[in-house]
Amino acid sequence: MKAILVDDEPDGIRTLQKMLELHCPQVKVTATCNNTTAAKQKLEELKPDLIFLDIQMPGKTGLDMLADLTIKNFEVIFVTAHNDYMLQALQFSAADYLLKPVDEDRLIDAVKRVEKKLEAGKKDQWSETLLHNLSNPGNSTEMRLCLPTTKGFIVLKLENIIYCEAERSYTKFHLEGNKTVTVSKPLLEYNNLLGDTSFLRIHKSFLVNLRHVKEYQRGEGGMVIMSNNAEIEVSRRKKEQFLLKIKEVYRY
Repeated sequence: MKAILVDDEPDGIRTLQKMLELHCPQVKVTATCNNTTAAKQKLEELKPDLIFLDIQMPGKTGLDMLADLTIKNFEVIFVTAHNDYMLQALQFSAADYLLKPVDEDRLIDAVKRVEKKLEAGKKDQWSETLLHNLSNPGNSTEMRLCLPTTKGFIVLKLENIIYCEAERSYTKFHLEGNKTVTVSKPLLEYNNLLGDTSFLRIHKSFLVNLRHVKEYQRGEGGMVIMSNNAEIEVSRRKKEQFLLKIKEVYRY
């Protein structure tokens, strides 16, 4: 794989280049750049398979550069040391990223994921999804979630997800319009990712969008009726948390 490294810190470039030489010999670094203007030139000239892109740089950021490009025929691994919201946007968008200081195991895993995508000839939708999420800072209801499938990715608005259901090591997304999408990731992963939004895990097998709850029936834990008429049990230990969070969502 031909790669370009983009980082305004020389030490960052040197360290990453050395780590790639030691742990990812399949990656050939064809250029290094310390700003996005030079990076854009090199992208057009060298047509790399992969770019390691620092996000915060003087002048235009790495994200500004991506937004300016009309053709993105390369994979990106973001390199960042920045805030929680940025990380949430990257995770929601299924974009590969590395936190500074870069961990060698995370680097190896990220490169392997890119290799698989390139071998399969898959074109991802993470770029547009990421830029959309970053244009809505702090507004989780406007965020979009990029779900990996066998054919590529599906991009969903959070408001269109009614609930998520655990199916062994898979997660089944129940959507508006009686549609479903099954993803080969466990429910725990989406519970962690969606924890700061209107979603709540009310049972070990169910993560529900509280904005789609249309009725609650009292009981030991109780039962919720969702907007698609699905009936889902609330576990006894989640009852108090559910009632508190439902008050936050609906302000009653």
